[in-house]
Amino acid sequence: MTTSDSGKDITLRIAQNPEADELLGRSPLAALVGMLLDQQVPMEWAFTGPYTLAERMGSDDLDAGRIAAYDPDAFTELFTAKPALHRYPGSMAQRVQQLCQFLVAEYDGDASAVWRSAATGDDLLERLNALPGFGTQKARIFLALLGKQFGVRPTGWREAAGPYGEAGSHRSVADITGPESLAEVRAYKQEAKAAAKAAAKAAQTATRTTAKTKARTTKTAKAAKKPGGSSPDK
Repeated sequence: MTTSDSGKDITLRIAQNPEADELLGRSPLAALVGMLLDQQVPMEWAFTGPYTLAERMGSDDLDAGRIAAYDPDAFTELFTAKPALHRYPGSMAQRVQQLCQFLVAEYDGDASAVWRSAATGDDLLERLNALPGFGTQKARIFLALLGKQFGVRPTGWREAAGPYGEAGSHRSVADITGPESLAEVRAYKQEAKAAAKAAAKAAQTATRTTAKTKARTTKTAKAAKKPGGSSPDK
């Protein structure tokens, strides 16, 4: 447990593991790495990753400078050792190292500097979006996490976070405060995935229908041009 920018103690329950959550709450880099790993794996697995990585590096925290300078092959081994830190340990090891190298180059290795001096929500979103491995959606979710649970709330932060910044929502990791909210977020994600799958199927059906209609029209037009064929002009 640590103290947020608003002066309140931070107690996270994202990883559903006391030690892993404690690290996330006191280590800005651990929180960033957890967000980076939150892709194609259960949220608890992703956010436990920083704690497991720190343990394998023989430390109680993550250090951007040390990770940035780590031998790439040896660092990958830290991810691939069983149990693996991610479903795609090799590529994620590379992304984490790239993130830390960027932090060293741009922020002197201080992860919290990414948001500490951000004047507005849009400024913070731009900074997060510039991080290796952070697309717009991931940047918005992390911005919402900073605002909702870390007390990092520059002017316009909710608007910059988009729907993830909405109060009372259960859309992302930013809204997880325990087992119940985790279940709600997971249910929302499953519903969104099902809706996206249904929309994609509908789009494919519409495309096939359009293609068949076009093919029939072309066939009819060709038939009309043949000698003896029926034509609207006849």
